[in-house]
Amino acid sequence: MRILIIGSGGREHALAWKLKQSPEADEIFVAPGNGGTASLARNLPISEGDVPALVAFAREHHVDFVVPGPELPLTLGVVDAMTEAGIPCFGPVAACARLEGSKAFAKEIMQAAGVPTAACGVFSDRKSAGAFAAKHGAPLVIKADGLAAGKGVVIAMTEHDIDAALDDMFSGRFGAAGQTVVMEEFLRGEEVSLLCFCDGERALPLPSAQDHKAAYDGDRGPNTGGMGAYSPAPVLPDDELERMADLTVRPVLREMARRGTPFRGILYAGLMMTDDGPRVLEYNVRFGDPECQPLLMRLDEDLLGLLRSCVEGSLADHKLRIRHEAALGVVLAADGYPGSYPKGMEVSGISEAEALDAVRVFQAGTRYDNGRILANGGRVLCVTAMGETLSAARTRAYEAMERISMPDSFCRRDIGSKGLEHLQSETVPGAERRVTPPQRS
Repeated sequence: MRILIIGSGGREHALAWKLKQSPEADEIFVAPGNGGTASLARNLPISEGDVPALVAFAREHHVDFVVPGPELPLTLGVVDAMTEAGIPCFGPVAACARLEGSKAFAKEIMQAAGVPTAACGVFSDRKSAGAFAAKHGAPLVIKADGLAAGKGVVIAMTEHDIDAALDDMFSGRFGAAGQTVVMEEFLRGEEVSLLCFCDGERALPLPSAQDHKAAYDGDRGPNTGGMGAYSPAPVLPDDELERMADLTVRPVLREMARRGTPFRGILYAGLMMTDDGPRVLEYNVRFGDPECQPLLMRLDEDLLGLLRSCVEGSLADHKLRIRHEAALGVVLAADGYPGSYPKGMEVSGISEAEALDAVRVFQAGTRYDNGRILANGGRVLCVTAMGETLSAARTRAYEAMERISMPDSFCRRDIGSKGLEHLQSETVPGAERRVTPPQRS
C-alpha cells in the first residue's frame, strides 16, 4: 500500500516509524514532514492545511490510505475530501472534528451526552465575559474557542489574570480562534489523557498517558504543545480504562451517531481526576503530541491494520496488544518556546542516543540539510525510551537526552515525576511496583 501521512511533528515521525513496520506498507509519503521523516519516507512540499493539493497528490500518485496527524487538516475537512475522491482516510469528518475545532461545540456535545465536565459559559464579547468573571471570581479557566496550537488556554488564578486573559482573547491575539471564549470553573486534580480508537460505534481504549503542558519544571510557565509524556499514568490504571471509556468516550460516539455523523478515528479525552470523580476538560480528534510517541512505542501490533479497521467499522472483538513496559518521552525545545525562538541550530548526537537499548528519537521541528539535522521549530525532538518500570524508562530517556547536543535549547527535567510519586505512595518507601502486563488477545 502507498500511504500518505499529513503533518510535520514528532507525532508524524512516530506514525511513519510505526506504519513502516507494517508488511502492507510499500511506500510512505509525508506532507510536509521533517528531518526525521526524510529518513523513512518521501517528504512532500505540501502544507498540512492545503487540502486540495493533498487530495490532488493522493489521486495522481495512487495513494491507498491517508493518515492525517494534526487537527488542522481534520477541521478543514480532509477526510471528507479524500472520501469523496474514493481514498480511505483515517480520522473524523469535519462535522466530528468540531469536537476539537470548537470548545463551545464540544461542551454542547458533552452536555447532550451526559459526560461529566466543568460548568462553563460561552461568550462572544468582552463585556458579557467580564460580567461572568465578576460573578464567579477567580480562579477561572479561559479558553479560545478555536484552534490555538495547544496554547489558547489560560488558568487565571487572580482577577488581574482574568482581565489580562480576556483582553488578550478579544484583542485578537489568537485571531479567529479567540473571537468566542469559553470560561470554565477551575478544577483541582491531576490531568490524564485517554485515547481511544473509534470506528463509529465502538471505542477501543489505549493505555493512559500523561502530558506535561507547562514549559518549565514544576508545571511553571506558559502552556505549550507538550514538553513530555509517559504511559501508563498510574492515576488511571489499566483496570479502569473500560469504565473511563464508558463514562467519557462512548457517550460521545452515541451522540455523534445520533446526529448522523459517526465518529471514526482517534478520540482523545483530556481528563481531570478530581476528588469528585473524573471531569472532561476537552476532546482532541487525533493522536496527541507528545503522547503519541510513548503510546506507539508500547503498541505491539500492526498500526495500519488498526487504522483501517476504524475506517471500515470493523473494530468489533478486537483487543489491543500492548507491551507491558512503561514508555516516557522528553521534548527538547528551542530557547524561548512557546514564544519566539531561534532556528538553524545544528542537532547532533541522535544516533548516539538511539544506540541505547529501547530508545527512539522522534524529530519534530527539524529539517535535513546536506547531511545535517537543523532546528526548524519550537519543539525540536522527543527523546522516547522504554523500561520495565516508569523509573527505568525515565532514567533511560534522560541518559539518551544527555547524548544529544543543540545550542540554545532546553528541556524539562521532571517528566514522569507525578507518576513516580503515585507509585511510591502505593509501595514501601523507595520501592516501585512493576507495570502489570495487560491481557493479550
